[in-house]
This record gives sequence, C-alpha cells and structure tokens, in this order.
Amino acid sequence: MLYLSGLILLTIAAYFLVKSGLDKSSIKKEAGYQDSRCEYDEFSLGNARLKEENLSFNNKVTQTLALYNISKDISRTLDENKIFTMFKERVNSYVKIGDCRFLNKGADLSGYEGYTRFPLIIKNDVAGYLVASGIEEKDKYRFQILAQQFLIVIKRAFLYKKIQELAIMDGLTSVFSRRHFLGRLKEEIKRSRKFKHNFSFLMVDMDRFKDSNDKYGHLVGDAILRETAKTIKDTVRQIDFVGRYGGEEFSIILVETGKGKASFAAERIRQAIESKTIKVYDEELKVTISIGISTFPDDADDPVAIIDAADKGLYSAKQAGRNRVCVYRVNNS
Repeated sequence: MLYLSGLILLTIAAYFLVKSGLDKSSIKKEAGYQDSRCEYDEFSLGNARLKEENLSFNNKVTQTLALYNISKDISRTLDENKIFTMFKERVNSYVKIGDCRFLNKGADLSGYEGYTRFPLIIKNDVAGYLVASGIEEKDKYRFQILAQQFLIVIKRAFLYKKIQELAIMDGLTSVFSRRHFLGRLKEEIKRSRKFKHNFSFLMVDMDRFKDSNDKYGHLVGDAILRETAKTIKDTVRQIDFVGRYGGEEFSIILVETGKGKASFAAERIRQAIESKTIKVYDEELKVTISIGISTFPDDADDPVAIIDAADKGLYSAKQAGRNRVCVYRVNNS
C-alpha cells in the first residue's frame, strides 16, 4: 500500500515537473515569436522607408537629367540671341525666376545688384554674364545646372563664330581675306544691279612698301600693314567693305557711292594715312598710299572689269608721283 502511494506521488510530481517545463518552453516560444514579430515589423518598416527613399532618389535623378536635357533644345542653333531666347522660354518649366539676361563682356553690372551671376569663361577670359533675379533658395541648385548648360551651348556658339571669322578674315590685318572680299564684290554687283544702285571700288597700294621691308625688316612691315588696315577701317563707313587684295594692296567697296563721293572718300583715306605716325619698336614711320577708283555700272559691270578699271586708275596714280587718288577714265587704258 505504501509502495502504491509512493508511486502515485512520484507520478504526480513528474507530471507537474513536465507541465512546468512545457509551460516554460511555451513561454520561451511565445517570447521568441514576439521578438521575431518585432524584427519582422522593423524590417518591413525599414524596407518601406528604403523604397520611399529609392523612389525619391529616382525622381531627383529624373528631374536632374531633365535639367541637362535643356541643352538638346537650345543647341539647335548657333545664333547667340536665339539661344538665349530659347533658354528663357524653357527655364521657367524647371524653376521660377524673375528677370534673366545675358550680358556681353564689359557690360556695366552695377545695375544688377542682388542678381545671381554666372560668368562665361573662354580661355581664362570673361566673355559675358548670365544674370538672374528672384531665384528661390530651393531652386538655386537646379538653376545652377541650367545656367551651366546654357553657358556650354553659348560658348560653342562663340567659338563657332570665331572660327567663321578666322575663315573670312585676313590673319594679319583683320580685314576680309581676298577670297571672301571677292565674294562680297559679286554679291554687291547683283544687289546693285537689282535695285539700280551704283557703288565704287577702290584699289589701294602702299607706296614704296618694299623699301620699308628691306630697310626695317618684315616685322616692321607687318606692323605697317596692320596700322594701315586699321586706319582704313576707321575712316570708311560701317556699311563699306575692306579687304586685303594681296601683299601691300587693299581693296574697298563703297556701297551706293558714285564717282564724285568716292573721290572725296578716297582722298580722306589718303590724308588719314599720310598724317599718321606709325610707332614700331624704336621707329616712328610715315607712309603714304596711292588709290585707283572705278564705279559700277559706269566703268564696268562685272567683277574682273571693275577690278581692272580700278587697277588702271591706281597705275595712273603711281605714274603721276604716288600719294594721290586717280579715278578710272577711258583714256587711262
């Protein structure tokens, strides 16, 4: 009987021990579940934040790429004014600004206090400024990107213009090259013929230029040519054309100018050259020129004949003693 009672007690004790172990295990499992649940929730929340950040980042990248794409639109032309006009039309699609202007080199910036300025730098030299006002703080970075795109395109236009100028200008004297000048002569003949205008052609030759070259050297000779060309350009009108015909010869088209006014203009050029003192290194030099004149359509009506007639007038000026103006006449030939 005692044996049976002991066995029952042992069985009851074992039951409670097992139950206690099971309860503790369940508690541990529940605690582990709760921990896992919290970790999962934190992971899900972090994942959601990451997705939101990725979306925000992608939107910013898309917006930034759109800012750079403005250069595709404004680079369709090489005209500086058109580039800026297109830029102004498109910039407000990305940022809100007040006044916006593109200023040339040497512009007075005193009237643009408070404007954000972006200089156009070409070969370490400021070639102009993009200025803008009314830019909000949140838009400054985006406008800076837009401004840089504009400056890249406008720089391209500036360089293209420079290349074009080099192609049509004489490198030494900065007047039209012979080839380009002859092209302008043909165009002026067509225009004058169409509108029944006249014009005069001047052939200019420096007197005894070879003697100066032989005496002082080619560097001094080049300086004389540069100064002579500059004086001629400063003396004629802006609508007239000046070219280097070759060597020490220059040619001039006086637009819509008859023989009488051409003679007056040529004499003014001659006197301007004669009165000028050219300072080169340690030398102070005086030079003179001779000029021959022909007029369209009185003397000729094609390029070769017009040049030939002016050349004959120039020959007469040389024969008469140099440093003078002679108009072409039939008896010159």
